[in-house]
Amino acid sequence: MTAPSTRPLTATYRLQLHAGFTCADAEQVVPYLHALGVSHVYLSPVLTAVPGSEHGYDVLDHTQVNPEIGGREGLESLARACHDVGIGVVVDVVPNHMAMVAPLWCNAPLWEVLRDGPTASRAAWFDVDWDHLGGRFGLPVLGEDLDAVLEQGQITLGTGRDDEGPAAGMPVARYYEHVLPLAPGTETMPAGTPQELAAVLDAQRWLLASWRDAADVLNYRRFFEVDGLIGVRVEEPDIFAATHELLLELHRNGVVDGFRIDHPDGLADPTAYLQELTDAVRPGTPVWVEKILEGDERLPAGWACSGTTGYDANAALSAALVDPTTTEVVSREWEATGGEPDVHTEIERCKRLAATELLRPEVARLLRRAVEALPALDPERLREALLEMLVSVHVYRAYVRPGAPPDEHDEAMVAPLFTGQERALAARPDLREEIDALVTVLADPQGCSTDPLAATDLCVRFQQTTGPVMAKGIEDTAFYRWHRLVALNEVGADPAVGLDAAHGVATLHAWAEHQAEHWPQGMTTLSTHDTKRSEDVRARILAVSGDADGWTRISQAARAAADRHGVDGPTAHLIWQTLVGAGRVDHERLSTYVTKALREAKERTTWTDPDEDYEARVLALADEMLAGGEVGDAIAATLADNVLTTRTLTLAQKILQLTLPGIPDTYQGSGVVDLSLVDPDNRRPVDYDERIARLDRLDATGWTGDLSDEVLWVTSRVLRLRAWLPQAYGPGAGYRPVEAGPHVLGFLRGDVAATLTIRAPRSLGAEGGLGDTRIPLPPDLWVDALTGAEHPVGEEGALAAEVFAGGPVALLVRAEHLQEGAQ
Repeated sequence: MTAPSTRPLTATYRLQLHAGFTCADAEQVVPYLHALGVSHVYLSPVLTAVPGSEHGYDVLDHTQVNPEIGGREGLESLARACHDVGIGVVVDVVPNHMAMVAPLWCNAPLWEVLRDGPTASRAAWFDVDWDHLGGRFGLPVLGEDLDAVLEQGQITLGTGRDDEGPAAGMPVARYYEHVLPLAPGTETMPAGTPQELAAVLDAQRWLLASWRDAADVLNYRRFFEVDGLIGVRVEEPDIFAATHELLLELHRNGVVDGFRIDHPDGLADPTAYLQELTDAVRPGTPVWVEKILEGDERLPAGWACSGTTGYDANAALSAALVDPTTTEVVSREWEATGGEPDVHTEIERCKRLAATELLRPEVARLLRRAVEALPALDPERLREALLEMLVSVHVYRAYVRPGAPPDEHDEAMVAPLFTGQERALAARPDLREEIDALVTVLADPQGCSTDPLAATDLCVRFQQTTGPVMAKGIEDTAFYRWHRLVALNEVGADPAVGLDAAHGVATLHAWAEHQAEHWPQGMTTLSTHDTKRSEDVRARILAVSGDADGWTRISQAARAAADRHGVDGPTAHLIWQTLVGAGRVDHERLSTYVTKALREAKERTTWTDPDEDYEARVLALADEMLAGGEVGDAIAATLADNVLTTRTLTLAQKILQLTLPGIPDTYQGSGVVDLSLVDPDNRRPVDYDERIARLDRLDATGWTGDLSDEVLWVTSRVLRLRAWLPQAYGPGAGYRPVEAGPHVLGFLRGDVAATLTIRAPRSLGAEGGLGDTRIPLPPDLWVDALTGAEHPVGEEGALAAEVFAGGPVALLVRAEHLQEGAQ
């Protein structure tokens, strides 16, 4: 297969590959993607993952394409089908970690390391603190203490079966589903009694312990707090080469045209990694990074990439769609539940929980290095200083690069450490000596005179740990507790923007201007496999949040129902908003979602210690709301009263995302109304036959019936237009806000195309409509690319009422450009 000639990069479409949706299945969807106007298909990870994985981020083998999705042959066939119609292929890359799940022999490099320990030929692959356990690999997988497990005869010795891969014929130990290699020579030791078996186990390169002792025993870097995902050291050139060899070969052979990098903040040096990858691919190859940006944080200017995967775009866009007229009502009803009024207080509380409880092994490792680098300081006070700094860094990480040459971007890259230092000192002035000493080492580890190696390891591992504190503290805990307006509780978003909704539009414009200037090929997105709710669920919640009376009526009914069921008010507030957004979901979907939400909140029940009585009460409340009653009736009435508002926000967010600076990504199944919740709900099978038939009908008749038709019409018309008008949407196309009052949100792209939407439609109706509002467009003949309506515009601008006569969104293009295309 030779390098293909694909169309210019204009839009991507995400497909989740797994055993239930293979490359062959994806191949059948290619004609639909082509008709939709997509330039590149964007695939989930394609390397061999844990059998049955629905996401592919649990990689087991970097040397082959996952046989469950069709193997290399299936991927190459899919690529040919895409390239035949001019569509490129982007694949997701997982450089940070590998799967470490039973049976462990499925991960051949890890199996070797477990057998031979730090002397194994591939010991350097994995980020293990070998010194901590005297050269042993900690495995806290036992259900009880080792002595109890041995007394009960739960561990046995034997020989690997023929179907157990690299374990076949080898001496092994077995504990339920766990199979572990015995160190060479230890298989001959006597093991007839529990004491003798204990001696055999003590001679291994691994150390078994109870899962409750993980904080003391677990000595490898994890992905977040997931024991089954082990950190890989791709900062080493030979490990980068080994783990990327197949992907780069597929790229050189023309199968793969671009890459999306998962969790770059987990890497020791993301800057160096991206440069190494860029140096290895063809010039101009797009490389996106799944970088979570917080607040006004910007992507590091020195990174060799095309931009982010779009969470920052979604956050800015959502902020602009909040109705500023109902802020006080939404806040009042949340506070009436008894929930924490201040989201930042909740976030700090949850980040502290993540650092002190969920990430105890990581903090213990940091403390070991800190004590070595700063031996004159009290270890317990150092631990408190470490925890305070982990909580106080309010972005995913800083980018101190020990040993790297000075760079013009260094000051910005290290700044999060110093802002975190200020916060930490404000919170704990009594720890000034320890915090200051710690930050000095973190910012310049090679300047540490006592132990520069320990200081360097501390610096790198600290930066790899702040991201998990953020993710587990905010997205996976606080966002399941703070339910003021859950449509804003998204990855990389700040729910507090809803408290200052009047500035939402300015936030969007500032983000878009930066994107156009610095990252014109960065992705924009509304839904992904990681979003907490699909875009259309969020639009419905935002629509109802603009109805003060409806929001109040449902909130009050939900609190009364919660009291009857013995359920806390904040949880009831989450459930009713979920039903507003997702509609009449079936019992199983609702139960799965609510159970996950409760356990992720970690307040009254958890995954490891579930409170079944509490969960049963909450599920009974959810079922009652779903069935009807006062809450269900209030939801139904409010939704019926906000049909037009829901339509406006659904279409507005779609057209904004598709035309903002960057490359719009469509998540599988989106493009019509999709009311999905967090995974696994958003990985349900997609009915592509229905979507294909719907698009064929729209193309043939031009008639839109329901809201899904309208969403698909907007999606397909805009994606096709992007390829037709690179002067409006390609790199170099400018961005200029359109200022036309509080109820018109819009912008000009390349001075050629104007995206225009209605903002805060509910309050607009209460104010009597658009009246004589005019939109200041340059004088010319403009044509709505969605409807074909012509709008001659003079010096006075366009009359908004005429622009929106056919619907709540418009895409006006200068007639000459619309007719002639690329210029």
